[in-house]
Amino acid sequence: MPKILHVRITKESVDRLPRDHMIRDTSLAGFGVRRQQGRATYFLQKRIGRRVRWVTIGPHGSPWTAESARKEAYRLLGQIAGGETPVTRRRELEGKLTVREAAEHFMAAHGTHLKEASRVKYRYLIDRCINDLLGDRLIESIARADVMRLHTKMAKKPPLANYAVSVLSKIMSWAEDEGLRPLQSNPCFRLKKYRENNRQRYLSQEEYKRLGPVLDRTAQIDTENLYIVAAIRLLALTGARVGEILSLQWTFVDLERRMLLLPDSKTGQKVIRLNPQAVEFLRKIPKTEGNPYVIVGRRRGHHLVNLQKPWRRIRKEAKLNDVRLHDLRHSYASVGAAQKGSLPMIGRLLGHNHTRTTARYAHLAADPVDQLNASIGDTISKALSMAPKAAPATKGSFRRLRRMRSLQLVRRNSPKQPKRAPARTLSASSSGQTDGL
Repeated sequence: MPKILHVRITKESVDRLPRDHMIRDTSLAGFGVRRQQGRATYFLQKRIGRRVRWVTIGPHGSPWTAESARKEAYRLLGQIAGGETPVTRRRELEGKLTVREAAEHFMAAHGTHLKEASRVKYRYLIDRCINDLLGDRLIESIARADVMRLHTKMAKKPPLANYAVSVLSKIMSWAEDEGLRPLQSNPCFRLKKYRENNRQRYLSQEEYKRLGPVLDRTAQIDTENLYIVAAIRLLALTGARVGEILSLQWTFVDLERRMLLLPDSKTGQKVIRLNPQAVEFLRKIPKTEGNPYVIVGRRRGHHLVNLQKPWRRIRKEAKLNDVRLHDLRHSYASVGAAQKGSLPMIGRLLGHNHTRTTARYAHLAADPVDQLNASIGDTISKALSMAPKAAPATKGSFRRLRRMRSLQLVRRNSPKQPKRAPARTLSASSSGQTDGL
């Protein structure tokens, strides 16, 4: 006979629940959790007719938490109040999956193909956004209106809202392939997404000059700061991503051919070309025995993990409070564009697979835009100066102009005279006289 505890069911109380114990929730009658062997299991106990029925909700853990199990208990109680037997309903739903369950199967099958950062973001969106609104619904019952409701709920964060719909769309497509939904029934298809305003922040020459001395002073503090500064300088000189530099190993560095040969990155296997300045700087970075990484971390044999916190200190001292680490990559591309580098060339340096991706990074710096604007104005100004000039006005011309205006006023104000008929001249033939008379 299990020992019964009467407390409110929470994650903490379930985690502390010992074996052969049961908790009956104090705020929802009939709702409980018990641990017999291994995992705890949520249940609902309710009298239906003359019999007391136990309905198993599910084991503690993904997908069932204390709150989701409580919601399910409320739903079951609603069915019972409507005259429906939950056991019968469970048999009808046998073989059908909720969105929460389908998402777990999807991650088990598809998650292994994702990069670690993408997998973490998928998990966050599924647990915090999708399951929160649609988790208890059957996967086959999700309609376009449900997707729009999810999208609208996250409207304050447009990029995250668009990403959540993309993840849900992948789950729906997977459900179609598994026969859980009819083919071509993806409710996320052609949903109008929010416009995302891409940042256009890059460093000017003056800002680079402010950042350099701050990095030099920081590197002189201690060894840890030396590697922090090394990571930031490599980001600026190579245009690489933060994760690519932090996880860089010495075996990936080929100084003879001036390349970083990355076996894996966001876009797969990748080659980063090194300029002479980056090669010279890499030669100065000290190697640590027993640590294969270029940017050495605190833990023995590991690389630096968190670069954001020291970067916030450095950028504050350099008065670059709005500059992110990724903006160093933007700035690298912008400098290349300002020096008349083509998009394919810049994309090759950044490791992009598509030119349209490069166009998002290669923002023109303000100085080249001003130079172009000045050049256009200079061309137009010269063209205008080449137009024929009017003759200079003289005193005689002004006098003639005044007389013409006076004459026009006199003619305008004088009364109009009636027109006189022209005088008729009488000829000899018209008078009726002849020379002979």
